[in-house]
Amino acid sequence: MTNNKPTDQAAARPSEMERYLFDLNGFLILKGALSPEQVAACNQTYDKIQNFKGAGWLDGMHIVADGRQDGIMIQQLYEAGGVWEDLIDHPSWFEKVRHFIGTDDPENFDGHLGPMFIDECFGSIREEGDAMRVHSGGQVGTIRTQFRYHAGNFHCGQINILIALTDISDGDGATMVVPASHKSNIRHPDTVPVEKRGDMGLSTDHITGAVEVHLKAGDALLFVDALMHGSARRTNQGQRRICVYRYGPSWANFRHNFTPSDDLLERLTDQRRKIVMPKYKKSDSK
Repeated sequence: MTNNKPTDQAAARPSEMERYLFDLNGFLILKGALSPEQVAACNQTYDKIQNFKGAGWLDGMHIVADGRQDGIMIQQLYEAGGVWEDLIDHPSWFEKVRHFIGTDDPENFDGHLGPMFIDECFGSIREEGDAMRVHSGGQVGTIRTQFRYHAGNFHCGQINILIALTDISDGDGATMVVPASHKSNIRHPDTVPVEKRGDMGLSTDHITGAVEVHLKAGDALLFVDALMHGSARRTNQGQRRICVYRYGPSWANFRHNFTPSDDLLERLTDQRRKIVMPKYKKSDSK
């Protein structure tokens, strides 16, 4: 039986301390965001994917396993149904995300089409040697990923929920962040130049100021995308499994050329449907 009840720490709206720490650092750690049963259900999906080769589709998910150092990449996770649909508006983070986007304010027109919008839901499986270069930062000024606080309210352009499906600690290729970099006005001297961002061999291990975020399976990292982030290189055997749901204002658009299937939209609850396709009407598919 799936338990959707979040822990006290992760429940409902952010506390004043969570608001302060998010404003200060650009991220929060939500302990025990998923139940053990939910983690197990997610891992059942990944068990079917872990030996995938090449690029293609499986159960509505798009998978790329081409040997790059970012591992096996999985897009459109919510198409797999079950627990993946539950994550769309999971109570461990739903109200927190809504607050940091700002759409819990009834006067905020960003929520006109729905409480929020998922522009991408993806996951990855990484093994020994895999990593991710550092990217983002407040100095970029991108509206889509911005951190903004105005007149007593947050107005963030993209809030990411990164969920650990395995324990992630020393040597496991942990996510790394540069705390407070979401407010930086100056380009980090270690920023990877655009022309080198496709290079293999890049990681976040030696970025000045970057720290590893260690998580237990079921914990979630909530962060604004303007925060500089990447990952350490995995040096341990085994797998690092994570998934990410990315939320923004209801007027946003999809990052990649993927949209929810009609089958998914027809079976979702009204709230979930508004989050994955704010303007969708059931008659659109008839």
